Amino acid sequence: MEKSKKFDVRKITGLALLTAIVVVLQILTTVVARLGMFTFTIALVPIVVGAALYGWKAGAWLGFVFGALTLLDANAFFVINIPGTIVTCLVKGTMAGLVAGLAYKLVEKKNKFVAVLTAAVAAPIMNTGFFIIGCLLFFIDYVKQLAGDTNAFVFILVGFVGINFFIELGVNLVLSPTIVRLVKLGKRSANT
Repeated sequence: MEKSKKFDVRKITGLALLTAIVVVLQILTTVVARLGMFTFTIALVPIVVGAALYGWKAGAWLGFVFGALTLLDANAFFVINIPGTIVTCLVKGTMAGLVAGLAYKLVEKKNKFVAVLTAAVAAPIMNTGFFIIGCLLFFIDYVKQLAGDTNAFVFILVGFVGINFFIELGVNLVLSPTIVRLVKLGKRSANT
């Protein structure tokens, strides 16, 4: 009984710390990392760490926090569709963390490094994929207006997500060895 109580305290403390890191990184990148209309984020890294350490529910929570924070930088979309903006931001973030956690769990027993890579790739794919779906569902008329003669879907891929996606994916892949070390330390700490 005592050990499970101790583990819960460590898990809650670790999750609180990762939540704070997500908040700081997302606010920082919102201010500093602007590429055109959008910002790229490095907040997916602690989401992947949390998903690997504490599971898909923790990943979903961290992703939800990240998604809620992206609402601070969604002014252009709020003007067009407030509910669509809220749904898109919250779903894309939540799914990034949830799927990263599931991906890690699926591969973890075979190879922890590959599990981290899989989770690190899954997070930006889900974040970007659900953003694209949100654009198509809630903002297509706005996108068509911005796209002009260009195909709206192509415009979304190139104009909205292209560079951001590759930066986010690259950051996650470059930091994967560090994520592996953090996960090992976290799991070792949880077992003591």
